[in-house]
Amino acid sequence: MYETRTPKQRALVIHPVTKESAANREPDLRLEEAVGLTIALGLEVCGAFIEVIREIRPSTYLGKGKIEDFRAQIEVDEVDIVVIDDEITPVQQRNLEKELNAKVIDRTGLILEIFSLRARTKEGKLQVELARLTYERSRLVRTWTHLERQRGGTGKTGGPGERQIELDRRLIADKIVKLKKELEQVRRTRGLQRQGRERVPYPVVALVGYTNAGKSTLFNNATKAKVLAKDMLFATLDTTSRAMKIKNGREIILSDTVGFITDLPHELIAAFRATLEEVADADILIHVRDISSPETVAQKQDVDEILDKILEDKELIPAVIEAWNKADLLSEAEFNSAQEDAENIFKKTGTKSVLISAENGQGLDELFQAVENELAVGSKEGYIKITPIDGKIRSWLYEKGAILNEYPLEDGDVVLKVILNKINHAKFMAQFHEFVELDFATLRKLGINP
Repeated sequence: MYETRTPKQRALVIHPVTKESAANREPDLRLEEAVGLTIALGLEVCGAFIEVIREIRPSTYLGKGKIEDFRAQIEVDEVDIVVIDDEITPVQQRNLEKELNAKVIDRTGLILEIFSLRARTKEGKLQVELARLTYERSRLVRTWTHLERQRGGTGKTGGPGERQIELDRRLIADKIVKLKKELEQVRRTRGLQRQGRERVPYPVVALVGYTNAGKSTLFNNATKAKVLAKDMLFATLDTTSRAMKIKNGREIILSDTVGFITDLPHELIAAFRATLEEVADADILIHVRDISSPETVAQKQDVDEILDKILEDKELIPAVIEAWNKADLLSEAEFNSAQEDAENIFKKTGTKSVLISAENGQGLDELFQAVENELAVGSKEGYIKITPIDGKIRSWLYEKGAILNEYPLEDGDVVLKVILNKINHAKFMAQFHEFVELDFATLRKLGINP
């Protein structure tokens, strides 16, 4: 019998530690995450090292002595790929590959490769390809100068031709323009889909969080869907949405989104704009956190920073509820301490945090009760006057279930008694800002006794 499967490529993972990075995150846990990313790409990790870097070399990133040590390691272990868990320049990448005699990939390239491997929908593939080309365009700088075509034109005295690097840069630029046009069409389609959802009186609740925090498991448990949910970084790339009923019978649309990560490449944030709009346009965000991870606080900070970028241009910021997942992995003492922390955070900031287990369903009723409570926050009654040509407003209010009564006036206008929660009130004022609530004195003048 012959083995027909292609053997896995072997990888060496290096997590560099500088003074700045050591202060931000625990090196052992960052190395573990880098190994997880490498495995997620389908590589076999044959070595993983933390390397203290006192000075980053502009030409090779690593010092000469460290390069010699790793070259020997690479030869012994027959390593194909070296993963540098940091962002390196194109020149550093090229020189390291020459020195180590192996392919070198940095953290950004690694994440892009994973996204390229996992994208399933046409939209996801377009977004990943755009991010990859944007990244590769920067890799052309001073790396392919040996590929030149110095003669052009016809005859023996032709002038200088187009260098290969210039040709490749132009080809990539053309592809990027084409992809952006295709993605703009996707964005328009998504916009129409969102408008369609707005015609349905269902609030949108989006799951966000660090990669592998358990968003897809929570989504599957809550909606009875079958989205891929694995103990693997970036198992989900494509947004999936399902309608579901919460305990009191209210219907919502729940969306599962791509996970975030430390140093998420800016190329991906830009390319995934269409997908991330699902987050920006949600009524409520459920921030799913792996409360059992020693990095849970740092991961929260990373997610919050990315959310700030996504929401920076939004007038209406979605409410946030935190789902502290994997609570079943905590000891009794840890669980009680986390419960106390959640209560203190609520008292100080008003942010509701619920301990859950997406795997076994623990705490999900409380979580979606918190969603219901948030949707009902600030509900109040009021009166507005509309004219016969304001059918769009009447329709919008009816779809939200907001009209309690109508009072026809002699001139054909109508006074509507409405009730809106905080979220819908904000949406109404943003869309129909010219309307003002009628006070009791005005109502009495119109013959209405509130």
